[in-house]
Amino acid sequence: MNKFLTFLLLVFIFGCKSPEARRPVSVKSGSFINESIERNKKLNAKEHALIEKLMQKQEQEYIASDNGFWYYYNNKIEADTLSTPQFGDIVNYNYNVKTLNGYEIYSTEDIKTQNYAMDKEELFSGMREGLKLMKAGETVTFIFPSQKAYGYYGDENKIQHNTPLICKVTLNSITQTQ
Repeated sequence: MNKFLTFLLLVFIFGCKSPEARRPVSVKSGSFINESIERNKKLNAKEHALIEKLMQKQEQEYIASDNGFWYYYNNKIEADTLSTPQFGDIVNYNYNVKTLNGYEIYSTEDIKTQNYAMDKEELFSGMREGLKLMKAGETVTFIFPSQKAYGYYGDENKIQHNTPLICKVTLNSITQTQ
């Protein structure tokens, strides 16, 4: 009987112990993420330096957008009666794609005329934001750093990874939706 009470007492003592948190087998530091951040900062600084150098060589007056790219108007429509595209509007446009050194990757003939439903379809972020700045009939030349163009992956065809681009875009028409 004494052994039985001792056994119950031990079960009671060890059975009431609160559970301990298990420790991870391996501890990961944030070193990969920190290294990636540093690589991206260096790449961004390098691209910005190249873009600044290119803009200084040219005589056009570039405008810095709030979205991280630069542009100038080849053909600007001054009329206030025309509007820029809004969410869901269908825009019809043509564009070409060049590298910063002027090598043409895609011509307007290669790409052909495009139709795009604003913010409802896939399009690289720089072009999507650039079209929002345009009125029908305008032609604008954009300089996109790689993170606003095709980024780390490129277009998996002719545009390599981390390639800043120059795109000359003509907005042919805007079809407004209600």
